[in-house]
Amino acid sequence: MASPEDISREDVGSWLEGGRRDDAAGSAGRLGLPETGPGSLARLGRRVVALLVDWAVATLIAYLVTTPASFAELNSWVTLGVFALENVLLVSTAGFTIGHRLLGMQVRTLGAPEGMANGFARGAVRTLLLCLVIPAVVWDRDGRGLHDRAAGTVLVRR
Repeated sequence: MASPEDISREDVGSWLEGGRRDDAAGSAGRLGLPETGPGSLARLGRRVVALLVDWAVATLIAYLVTTPASFAELNSWVTLGVFALENVLLVSTAGFTIGHRLLGMQVRTLGAPEGMANGFARGAVRTLLLCLVIPAVVWDRDGRGLHDRAAGTVLVRR
């Protein structure tokens, strides 16, 4: 039996580090992406801020379109519909939403050349699952939400 002095931190890893990795290249290597810089996986902080920007834009548009007397009267389903429409149209054609663009990110189809449109089907699948919330907050070991995994996309830095 090993004594406590024989066990090092590297032997067990840490839950803060995501545990031990079987692949020395990490998630970026498994996906064929660079570890850092343009083309690398977008980090959680940028994703959350971009989501908040997109939701704020959708809320503003919904408010202007429905003209309720106050924000309290604004129907959240209208906001969700505007948010979904923005995501489907922009991710399918341009590869980014307003929030993604402001924070320097882009949705790309895995394995496709840079600049290629994602297409309506990928954009629709990604948006539907994003609007359901749960698939977007459950990540695989590569750091992609299940909505990106199902659509065959990845959110990267520009």
